[in-house]
Amino acid sequence: MGIQLTAIHWVYLAFIVFIIVLLIRRRDTTMICVVGIFALGLFATETLSGSVSGIFNSFVYATKELLGTIMIISIIVAMSRILMITGINETMVAPLTRFMRTPAMAYWGIGLIMMVTSFFFWPSPAVALVGAVLLPVALRVGLPALGAAVAMNLFGHGIALSGDYIIQGAPKLTADAAGLPVSSVMEASIPLVIVMGLVTTVAAFWMMRRDQKNGTWRDGLVTLKGSTGKLRGPESEGGEERPALLDTRLRQALAIAIPLLFLLDVAAMFALGLQGGDATALVGGTAVLILISVTLLAHRNQGLEKITSYLIEGFTFGFRVFGPVIPIAAFFYLGDSAFTELFGKVLPDGSHGIVNDLGVALADHVPLNGAVGAVTMTAIGAITGLDGSGFSGISLAGSIAQLFAAAIHSGAATLTALGQVAAIWVGGGTLIPWALIPAAAICGVSPFELARRNLKPVLLGLTATTIVAMFLV
Repeated sequence: MGIQLTAIHWVYLAFIVFIIVLLIRRRDTTMICVVGIFALGLFATETLSGSVSGIFNSFVYATKELLGTIMIISIIVAMSRILMITGINETMVAPLTRFMRTPAMAYWGIGLIMMVTSFFFWPSPAVALVGAVLLPVALRVGLPALGAAVAMNLFGHGIALSGDYIIQGAPKLTADAAGLPVSSVMEASIPLVIVMGLVTTVAAFWMMRRDQKNGTWRDGLVTLKGSTGKLRGPESEGGEERPALLDTRLRQALAIAIPLLFLLDVAAMFALGLQGGDATALVGGTAVLILISVTLLAHRNQGLEKITSYLIEGFTFGFRVFGPVIPIAAFFYLGDSAFTELFGKVLPDGSHGIVNDLGVALADHVPLNGAVGAVTMTAIGAITGLDGSGFSGISLAGSIAQLFAAAIHSGAATLTALGQVAAIWVGGGTLIPWALIPAAAICGVSPFELARRNLKPVLLGLTATTIVAMFLV
């Protein structure tokens, strides 16, 4: 199963290490990623024109991969804009304030609701549903926007996605690769997901409160100035002139109707079996219809022009947030199938992509026992998650877990589940900046600042989970 590593693999690995160091030091990595793409292209094509063209083509590839996320974020922001200006937003969330009266209640409340929603419909559409309704409440009771993003992120893209007990996409991939029943992998993952979830969410909450008391908290807000004021995610800051566009009864009726429409989306997702991109599309289409309807009711004769104006604000915000992310995503996508698509079949025969090859090489050079196997599976899972997908490498994690279990004669299900948890927590949307965009953009914060805020809690969680796995193997 061994793959001979080439200069391309080592160049990619060197840039990964450099990028991680820069992220930890809170430096921008865009230029380094562009240089990395150029270097990989140079080694792959051995021509200057091919490597230069590869930079642009990789940007196009990354944009196509991220376009669905850009669209849903932009549309939700545009819809939230008209809801805020008309006062529907405040009316809609007012009843929830009785349940979220403190920052702590808001953190745990928004997190738990996000987790339950994500179990059924995966985190990306859940972010849109939960964020649009609960974020204003959380902000009002004093939870920072970055704190809300952390809660949504860790509970949704972390706990719910790494277990995936309802939709079962993740455990099926890893179980099939390991030759195990899906039920055994899910059962083995339960203690690991619980430990990982508890350690990360408690650590993140404690660090947030500590930094707030010490005065070292960074909000990481992304602010967009436009012709109608400021927009920070779906929630606007003060200083807005709110025109009296809707009477009280109509505003209250819309405040009831809009959540009901999203609840109908939830019911449709469940009834029709929609998930992932299909579920996101349903939420996005509903948001567009709400935007159009409320704008026409509020602005009347100017409604046609205002619809375009709100969409422009939403798309401007979406692309402003994604601007620095696309070059970085472009580099990491080259770790998977994008490399062959852009530069041709220049990797060795039997290669499954740069990232997967590195994971296999690590497994081939590590002496095996239960403890080393657990540590190595966590490392392999984390490495395969660096492409920002989380799912692209979990089949590899399952196949390597099978090899490890055969060598140590135990722990196949636990090792498989551990690789799954590590890959999804790193790549599924808690540490890799472009995978964080749904939660970051809805909350109006920098995905890079969110990644830094998540780093220590997730590393603590991975350490604790690996130690637990050692005893379970």
